[in-house]
Amino acid sequence: MELGVTMKGGKIIVRLILIGVVCLACGKSLAAEPASAPGEKSRGGDFTEDTRIWDVVYDPAFVGYGRLIFPADKTIGRDMKLSDTGDILTWYTYVNPVRTVEIVNYMKAKADSGEKIFYDIYTDEEKTADPAKRYTGLFLFRGVRNGKLAIVNAGGGFSYVGAMHDSFPHALELSKKGYNAFALIYRPGARTACEDLARAIAFIHDKARELEVDTADYSLWGGSAGARMAAWLGSHGTEAFGESAYPRPGAVIMQYTGLSEVSGSEPPTYACVGTSDGIADFRTMDDRIRWIMANGTDAEIEVFKGLPHGFGLGEGTIAEGWIERAALFWEKQMD
Repeated sequence: MELGVTMKGGKIIVRLILIGVVCLACGKSLAAEPASAPGEKSRGGDFTEDTRIWDVVYDPAFVGYGRLIFPADKTIGRDMKLSDTGDILTWYTYVNPVRTVEIVNYMKAKADSGEKIFYDIYTDEEKTADPAKRYTGLFLFRGVRNGKLAIVNAGGGFSYVGAMHDSFPHALELSKKGYNAFALIYRPGARTACEDLARAIAFIHDKARELEVDTADYSLWGGSAGARMAAWLGSHGTEAFGESAYPRPGAVIMQYTGLSEVSGSEPPTYACVGTSDGIADFRTMDDRIRWIMANGTDAEIEVFKGLPHGFGLGEGTIAEGWIERAALFWEKQMD
């Protein structure tokens, strides 16, 4: 699925260019969630590839948000294991079970130690008025306290949020570099996703002291649909999506999305994509980066021969290490 956006009368108009995805978000409830835990809850120790996904969801460390670790709009079988996570994530390749296990163990260790790893971005009143907002929030991968921050947005065709492959691994790697990385869980749908990202930006800026983050020159990251979100917020600002005007990002980092729009107000932008991507044509991404550069804005693109859509961190592929170069690009933009 490819989506486009235009400005009309000061409003963002989102249009569907290629139909091939059914949005599951309207009037949703958590997909295929058992009425109670499917088995004995985890009582400590490390998760493994053989751990059932529902045992992670129901772990006492994750009370209140465990279901959001995995796509809320996807059916998860009772006996599916962490090693099966790739079966849930439509359109994604190179889903790494070792990385999945690392992420859930990281989350559990942090939560068990008393660190807050999840933040609601909407009030109880807002969630009552719009129940879909219950399935949103920010997972924090802590870097250096009072250090720079990134917001990472997973793709999923605007029908689900593929965080376990397309944002959690990125956020974890950025945290290892000392950055405070937030992974956004948003409502599927192009408009609602952008509204949630706008709210996340507002939330972080308003609570920067409490969160112990430096908001100056923050970056927006995203893959596929998440890259569109990052680009749209970077170009049009939070004010175009229902929030007050907050500072624009210092850099946008985009993976594999065929966005062609250039408004002239783009932040510095890094992009990467594979030549065998059947969803996001690398030529479209290359053209957009050239147009941004022609407007006098710093921009870079890496094109990886033979890679398909959704390679994530690109571990074990020709793309491995791209996140290091993207972080360096972001660092160049900092004051």
